Amino acid sequence: MAVQSLRAIRRKIRAVRNLQKIMTAMKMVAAARLRRVQDRVLAGKPYTEKMRWLIETLAPHLPAIEHPLLQVRPVQKRGLVVITGDKGLCGAYNSNIIRTAQAFMSQNGAAPFVLYCIGRKGHDFFARRGFAVVRFRTQLPVTAPFSDFRAVAQDIAQWFTSNEVDEVHIVYGEFVNALVQRPKIVQLLPIKTDGAKDEGRGTREVVREYIFEPKAPELLALLLPRYLEHQVYHILLESLASENAARMNAMSQAADNAEELIRQLTLQANKIRQWNITKELLEITTAVEAMRRARD
Repeated sequence: MAVQSLRAIRRKIRAVRNLQKIMTAMKMVAAARLRRVQDRVLAGKPYTEKMRWLIETLAPHLPAIEHPLLQVRPVQKRGLVVITGDKGLCGAYNSNIIRTAQAFMSQNGAAPFVLYCIGRKGHDFFARRGFAVVRFRTQLPVTAPFSDFRAVAQDIAQWFTSNEVDEVHIVYGEFVNALVQRPKIVQLLPIKTDGAKDEGRGTREVVREYIFEPKAPELLALLLPRYLEHQVYHILLESLASENAARMNAMSQAADNAEELIRQLTLQANKIRQWNITKELLEITTAVEAMRRARD
């Protein structure tokens, strides 16, 4: 019985060690993807910030300009874009996003919500529970070109401008650092133009008059879609960074737990092996003593 237990423990040690190798490999892959996403975010950050500053600075001075992405209308139906991953093994990342989306919908239930799910985890969860999932696409990979991100932004814009929804919010994983990721909800459409005032850049308001060339409507018609594209691009990349950071941390913790389990199993195996050796020595000693007594 002890021999069989020792064999079972040794098989378990081999299985846990193989799992540990897989976890370590997944950790390294997630770390490499995280680095690539961070490089893309840093490369596009100056352009995104300058575009945001330009829109927030110019739009409050254009009260007469009408654009479909700026149109504020009575809210009859809200759209919620939920960004999750296609796969698990990333700790509580996906469940935190889903829980935040559920809480947001329950707190703002005056108008019905329809969902646009990016990522299989969110889609499978909400579809199984009867939520109105009207649009779905799989998660974009780290190596996806900018045209794929632009297509997502154009799809969301068409969702809003076709009057299918009157507001669009988006919930995603905000990347704080490699150890901290938290769910965040932002209003995507209609585009808010009072951000410059909210940020409080300086205590004294500076009034400027702008001369537009081409005309202001033509300029905004070009800038606003591009602004939305880069905002969606930044959010999708940030969610990718959050997911890979969460997976890297989860696999690191799992590998550490596997190491601790291997240590405990090895100690248990050594105890059983020691008990078997002691038992054999006792049997040999008993046999020798019996033979000696029989001879005497």
